[in-house]
Amino acid sequence: MYGFEALTFNIHGGYLEAIVRGHRSGLLTAADYNNLCQCETLDDIKMHLSATEYGPYLQNEPSPLHTTTIVEKCTLKLVDEYKHMLCQATEPLSTFLEYCTYGHMIDNVVLIVTGTLHERDVQELLEKCHPLGMFDSIATLAVAHNMRELYRLVLVDTPLAPYFSECITSEDLDDMNIEIMRNTLYKAYLEDFYRFCQKLGGATAEIMSDLLAFEADRRAVNISINSIGTELTRDDRRKLYSNFGLLYPYGHEELAVCEDLDQVRGVMEKYPPYQAIFSKLSYGESQLLDKAFYEEEVKRLCLSFEQQFHYGVFFAYIRLREQEIRNLMWISECVAQNQKSRVHDSVVFIF
Repeated sequence: MYGFEALTFNIHGGYLEAIVRGHRSGLLTAADYNNLCQCETLDDIKMHLSATEYGPYLQNEPSPLHTTTIVEKCTLKLVDEYKHMLCQATEPLSTFLEYCTYGHMIDNVVLIVTGTLHERDVQELLEKCHPLGMFDSIATLAVAHNMRELYRLVLVDTPLAPYFSECITSEDLDDMNIEIMRNTLYKAYLEDFYRFCQKLGGATAEIMSDLLAFEADRRAVNISINSIGTELTRDDRRKLYSNFGLLYPYGHEELAVCEDLDQVRGVMEKYPPYQAIFSKLSYGESQLLDKAFYEEEVKRLCLSFEQQFHYGVFFAYIRLREQEIRNLMWISECVAQNQKSRVHDSVVFIF
């Protein structure tokens, strides 16, 4: 019922929307980033962050600090906020919030399976997993040798179970198969999330359609670029693209046959929203592509706060906070490794 959300939205969603908009006002500003970029040591970064909402999470950390500690504590803040919102949420918002974490679940599954393949310690891998994507049986992933076992022994009881229907093969797990599994799972997840948002209708459907379509298109571009020069066939590539988005279906047909970055660029420049992203890049240059996509994503996420009475703000806030943590990780790494000349290379300003 588009346009009439204001009548009933605040009965169940009003408190949480106010909370998430309050959290959003605590995101770091351009002035904060400029100050952080001037820091000489990680303790300087901690001192600056003590005046922000990250203060209570970092105040008891002893020197010398490590980048991983800063990232871990900042992520803990996001997790605490997410859990608070999830506890307060009623249907369908609680399901929507759970959908927001499935991407991390997929990444955690892939991390553990890849690590086990390379004989890494499971405990060490679990520490690297994103806390938003944890589930009870995650530690037992290490016992699986192929997709069928992975599904039967572990994933059948998780929310990811429906997405595995396209992945189940008896092939042994190797690096290539694991990457195909990751992208197939992401495709199924994005399509399912898209359908769920369409079912919700109203402003949520409109705003989330745009954000998820952008995510699907970005993944299509990354799959095309990363599969250049591999044994992945055109049909295999096409199967990994999500069945929605601005590029669907004609852009997908063209991306599937691209054999170098300039051909991908040629396809993307036919679509006005992506023309601006690719115009920033020199020919043959893909290093800055991720940053250009992140900047465009941040712009779209910030715009979702301009409208009220929809669930898109929750998705947008989680994504913006994750981008902020990536920024802090990059700045901390540059300071720790004495590479301050590169500190602005990957920082994406949110405001």
